[in-house]
Amino acid sequence: MPHVIIKHFAATLTAEQQATLCEAITQSVTQTFGCSPHAVSIALRPVAPEDWHSSVFVPDIQTHPQELIKSPDYSAA
Repeated sequence: MPHVIIKHFAATLTAEQQATLCEAITQSVTQTFGCSPHAVSIALRPVAPEDWHSSVFVPDIQTHPQELIKSPDYSAA
């Protein structure tokens, strides 16, 4: 039962953009984990830029580096 949470700065996505993102993530997850598309759930969670460090970086990235399959390079962003 994969559940994907995408934390991001606020962005207004059209229904088409959301559908495209959903399809791409669902396809990748089902192929990788060998599960049914019906088992996949995806959430978009906006985070204010001023809250990113305390709400995302520290608890999700800095505290759990062993879970990352891709690390950020904020200096290149």
